[in-house]
Amino acid sequence: MVTDRAVVDLEGLPAAGVLDFVEAQHAVRLEAERAILRAAYQWAVLHHPDRLPVTDRRGRERARPAGGSGTPLVTEHAAVFGARVQTSPYGARRLMADAVDLQLRLPKLWAGVEAGTVRVSHARHVADATRELSEAEAAWVDGEVVEIADGRLAWARFEAVVEGKVAAAAPELARAREEAAAKERCARMGRVNKHGMATLVIRADAVTVAGMDAAITAVADRLTETMPESMPDAVVNDRRVAAAAVLLNPAAHPDLSVGPVKVRAKTYIHLSTDPDASEVARVEDHGPVTIGRVVQMLGAAGARVQVTPVVDLPGMVPVDAYEIPARLREAVHLVHGGDVFPFAANTGRKVDLDHAEPYSEGGQTSIENLGPLTRTHHRIKTHAGWTARHPFPGIVVWRDPHGAHYLVDATGTRRISDDPDSSGCGSPPRVDVIRVTGLDWAA
Repeated sequence: MVTDRAVVDLEGLPAAGVLDFVEAQHAVRLEAERAILRAAYQWAVLHHPDRLPVTDRRGRERARPAGGSGTPLVTEHAAVFGARVQTSPYGARRLMADAVDLQLRLPKLWAGVEAGTVRVSHARHVADATRELSEAEAAWVDGEVVEIADGRLAWARFEAVVEGKVAAAAPELARAREEAAAKERCARMGRVNKHGMATLVIRADAVTVAGMDAAITAVADRLTETMPESMPDAVVNDRRVAAAAVLLNPAAHPDLSVGPVKVRAKTYIHLSTDPDASEVARVEDHGPVTIGRVVQMLGAAGARVQVTPVVDLPGMVPVDAYEIPARLREAVHLVHGGDVFPFAANTGRKVDLDHAEPYSEGGQTSIENLGPLTRTHHRIKTHAGWTARHPFPGIVVWRDPHGAHYLVDATGTRRISDDPDSSGCGSPPRVDVIRVTGLDWAA
């Protein structure tokens, strides 16, 4: 057992030194994860039932496939492997299943793991997500996601891509899962806690819930006069709770001057006009769903469907003002698909649009100079020494205060080498040629 560990005097390191140390230790951790995954596969090989004594019938009878379809059997007691990595037998079985599936069903991802270009966590997630797929279906997903399984995408975004690819690979399985999920509709009250607070849980499809949310928002807006924000105990959430009470129990609120309301909810559904495209659509803030499920949700909600053509991004002219009109905001969202800070996870629309080159310094209000940022990331760029440039629409190059550079595009974030000719004054390295890969979030 190896116990010797090098001790580094972190207190004596400057800021750049601490960052270099963290980066080096991160690489060590990734290599350790790869080594453990290799060991898990070898442990599964050693525990094939054919290796048991011929008299051990019970062990043979209780052997099960190590992973998905096409993988060999592994004995029941192989899961004791988990004790050495501080996990339960259940966790050990999952680790071995992922290792076996990667080697036998997802060879491209496994090759990337061996080469150090694919993160173990991302490869294991794909192995788990494709376990119910056939070998051919899993192999298709393998080829579709291997390029982006290197950690460039924030975890939530990577999960969304994998979910869409799995649904596209096995649409019948996706439909079966959607039908099962549709049966989980409910509206129930949770337990009352010791402070007299309770929770009302409503579970339904995304379109129906969006309509409920819009109705609550509309009534809450009409309660502003009777419950202004200046009141100490009446803030936005209080108005929304009161609005829900008015809508759900009008008998308890005879003054219905705040209603009725005309609900207007907007749900963005991205579809392809290609007749040979996948049977999967992407519902913003919800995820990939089959086309059939989209039709069911819209029909059940009585929704009015508005088909919006593809926005003419090349024809989107700059605006001679700091304020950003709705059409330009929509275009920027379609170009980037979410927060453009390195490794950011947010894909929503309620974000700031930042001028990479400040408007006060001559930066245009245009697709080429605007990027979505959450308020926290916007403040980091404004006050913490980070700089950004947009060499092409959809591509953002960042420089942190210590000289590291990151390229953010539709496929995620990658660390790029520093420009040896950079003056160190805060300008990102020049980008001459970049291969831009469009990312189909739904499928």
